[in-house]
Amino acid sequence: MSQLLKDKILTIIPDATFEEGGQWLNVLIDSSHWLKLAQKLRTDDNFLFDYLFCVTCVDWKTHLSMVYHLESKRHKYILVVKAKIDDRNDPKIESVSSIWKTAEFHEREAYDLFGVKFLNHPDLRRLFLTDDWVGWPLRKDYEDDVNMIKL
Repeated sequence: MSQLLKDKILTIIPDATFEEGGQWLNVLIDSSHWLKLAQKLRTDDNFLFDYLFCVTCVDWKTHLSMVYHLESKRHKYILVVKAKIDDRNDPKIESVSSIWKTAEFHEREAYDLFGVKFLNHPDLRRLFLTDDWVGWPLRKDYEDDVNMIKL
């Protein structure tokens, strides 16, 4: 099943790569391909990923990655898409809130904590931090001399 999924994804994004050995199939793409892939994953009869159940951001210090966990209830697939964002100084990726409504909240969280700007998001604003938070965003290079424990 995973080889079939890989082959279908490669027809959409030929330079996609895959991670093996995990619980679910992981596909790695450049963030510029994310919207195109997301639209196909949601609507194409070969995929029909109707459930976006987790969105998070990972700070690798050299770049950021947005990670999306998707499930197709019809086909019984689970897929993890990892979209690499190279520009840490101005991280941007297309919003998929028009494809999966639940992304709207998750994208706001990633914006608030990591500073990722979701293009075409309907309501991109902070959830937890105030607009004047000193040191925003809270990436690995964030330092709080008062409350941080340094190892």
